[in-house]
Amino acid sequence: MKRTLFEPEHELFRESFRKFLDQHVAEHHAEWENEGLVPREVWLEAGKQGFLGTDVPEEFGGGGVEDFRYNAIVTEEATRGGFSGLGFTLHNDVVAPYLLKLANDEQKRRWLPGFVSGEIITAIAMTEPGTGSDLQGIKTRAVRDGDDWVLNGAKTFITNGINADLVIVVAQTDPEKGAMGFSLLVVERGMAGFERGRNLDKIGMKAQDTAELSFTDVRVPAANLLGEEGHGFLYLMQNLPQERLSIAVVAAAAMESVLEQTIQYVRDRKAFGKPIGAQQNTRFVLAELATKATAVRVFVDHCINLLNSGDLSVEDAAKAKWWSTEEQIDLIDRCLQLHGGYGFMREYPVARAYMDSRVQTIYGGTTEIMKEIIGRGLKLS
Repeated sequence: MKRTLFEPEHELFRESFRKFLDQHVAEHHAEWENEGLVPREVWLEAGKQGFLGTDVPEEFGGGGVEDFRYNAIVTEEATRGGFSGLGFTLHNDVVAPYLLKLANDEQKRRWLPGFVSGEIITAIAMTEPGTGSDLQGIKTRAVRDGDDWVLNGAKTFITNGINADLVIVVAQTDPEKGAMGFSLLVVERGMAGFERGRNLDKIGMKAQDTAELSFTDVRVPAANLLGEEGHGFLYLMQNLPQERLSIAVVAAAAMESVLEQTIQYVRDRKAFGKPIGAQQNTRFVLAELATKATAVRVFVDHCINLLNSGDLSVEDAAKAKWWSTEEQIDLIDRCLQLHGGYGFMREYPVARAYMDSRVQTIYGGTTEIMKEIIGRGLKLS
């Protein structure tokens, strides 16, 4: 089905980003998976070519265009190439809105030029060792002391955690106020007491640095409070729909990519004297998966339009996130089955896609949490 989401300028951007991936990422990604880290030079090159902060105002070096379609192109092309180590999507889709909407003029001058150039790599620290999707259970605490906040606590599963120069940390600043007792503090590389733990050993997304972070009496200047004190939980709720849609964009692109690879595989691979694709079961399976991939694509593209117009609801983002990622996992699993024993080999893209995909129904809010959000929106009681 022909997509109608993009204009000619978007396709030119796609072509440019695809060239960037071919020249600077493709031949190195396997090595980065072994090392568990993407080198900072790649970030600098991406910044130089204009792939970071397309929605950041031009006065700070950004593209100056508020259009999530550009973000989607970066995500889609990285996903189709199997380049799951690139943390650009977290940087562009998740962190950028916090800085653009909440940072004051002084903070924007301090952080946004480096954000766009790739000199400042960003992360956001929500999840804790004992707290996942239940954000109100966060225990990391910050206490005001003069012109500083004194921050103590630990975070885990933090994307870009090893490379990050700037981390938005969700912390309790007034435990007695419940949901209104959380604030966002920006912790910068080099602050005393800010330590990085392990680069976590994941089953997939091997090249993406995912770290444990700890904060021991970190003195964070009051000038690094992002937005208003006590509004942190509200800010998270406002920004999570875009994060969840971003995950759905990955799902749709991964489904299309793996389906295309599998169709080519069953055309070439022979069994019982004829291509696997000539078997009725193979045709039926792929017909079903092709239909599902199209349905996911249409829904996700519609949600991108809704986000651009300011009409994407919390519930619709949750629908896109849980459904697309569950369909992604199912499609990749069934495509792997069609590859037979070769599907179990990491040298085949379908095997890597299988492992990379598993986290999709977990981070950004689990499938179960997404269904809870949707269910509450139905006002059943």
